[in-house]
Amino acid sequence: MTDSAVMTPPALSAKKPFYRTLYFHVLLAILLGVLLGHFAPSLAVQMKPLGDAFIKLVKMVIGPIIFCTVVTGMAGMGDIKKVGRVGGKALLYFEVVSTLSLVIGLVAGHLFRPGAGFNLNPAAIDTKALAGFTTAAHEQNTVEFLMHIIPDTVVSAFSTGNVLQILLISVLFGAALAATGEYGRPLVRMIDRFAQTFFGIVHIIMKVAAIGAFGSIAFTVGTFGIGAVLPLLKLIGTFYLTLAFFVLVVLGIISRLLGFSILRFLSYIREEILIVLGTSSSEAALPRMLEKLERLGCSKSVVGLVIPAGYSFNLDGTNIYLTMAVLFIAQAFNIDLTLTQQLTLVGVAMLTSKGASGVAGAAFVMLTSTLMVFPIIPVSGMVLILGIHRFMGTGLAIANTIGNGVATLVVSAWEHELDRSKLNAEMSRRHTE
Repeated sequence: MTDSAVMTPPALSAKKPFYRTLYFHVLLAILLGVLLGHFAPSLAVQMKPLGDAFIKLVKMVIGPIIFCTVVTGMAGMGDIKKVGRVGGKALLYFEVVSTLSLVIGLVAGHLFRPGAGFNLNPAAIDTKALAGFTTAAHEQNTVEFLMHIIPDTVVSAFSTGNVLQILLISVLFGAALAATGEYGRPLVRMIDRFAQTFFGIVHIIMKVAAIGAFGSIAFTVGTFGIGAVLPLLKLIGTFYLTLAFFVLVVLGIISRLLGFSILRFLSYIREEILIVLGTSSSEAALPRMLEKLERLGCSKSVVGLVIPAGYSFNLDGTNIYLTMAVLFIAQAFNIDLTLTQQLTLVGVAMLTSKGASGVAGAAFVMLTSTLMVFPIIPVSGMVLILGIHRFMGTGLAIANTIGNGVATLVVSAWEHELDRSKLNAEMSRRHTE
């Protein structure tokens, strides 16, 4: 036996000390950010560029990674009908689970009644802070959203970072490349090499994830403070409790039907969850989610289609936020919605949740768009939520990330392209780390 043969097994089996892992660094950074925001808010607010810079670094590579992943996955399919089948199954799953999440938000709003007791008067509320959001809501309707999917140029889709536009270009490019057959194989291999290079860039960027999380959470706590949360603690607590129910029970049942534990899956993506927790941005975890789901045994083609599409069509946490927030505002004004109005709310929210995709402060714009359809509820009530939106936005971003991960596993299983042995081995290995 050679020396190298003797030395290899220990090196492979050695575990990285917990204090050198990404999740420990990010968790520590979040705690330090909260402390700085609470005890030195003026200094904490100045940390905002750290979080913004990290999110910009991640967004910088999202477009190329989606393009490379989708194109190589579709070229590997070789069957355009399969692309339509995978997309159809994904949309079916998205709509069913999205509707369920909207209903769960409604039920939680009725059960806990977080807005009861405010007794607000619409005339006494200053709505100047809402001007930007109401303008954006007016600009975003379903028809314009569908037209906005088509970019002005191929380059503009990547320069603006619009995920749906990049996905459209990627699907068209992948379909055209798949049609060339063997002639296009060298280009497919080259694009695959580009993908690996961009994933390598992501690994480098993640080395500063803790700094980004620290900056974002310090700014949030320093700007809004713990005092801004206390009057609306019931809404925040109810919201997070509902999110936990959705993830652990609803997604837990779906996961169990697929043959894996949702808790194991959460443990597997714990770094990504902490990154979203620190930055309040689900996009910050997108590149690593693409990579990790492939490692779990999902086919590259399914991962490349489902994850990017899910960022516009499978917003489980956002849906819960929408219906709970509307009910909260209605309760704060002592307005009782009829069953017909509540069913209409679910239908409207299903559309508006797509219509504000790609807009800054998307969830808040979605809420504005939804309320505008219900003149019985004063839009001015959103002032209550404006101050705590970022705290709630963190939770909905985490739920969206988890939901898209589970959706990818579901569609992969439906397509019989989920490597069960790889899934079990990878989750078991990560669970013991």
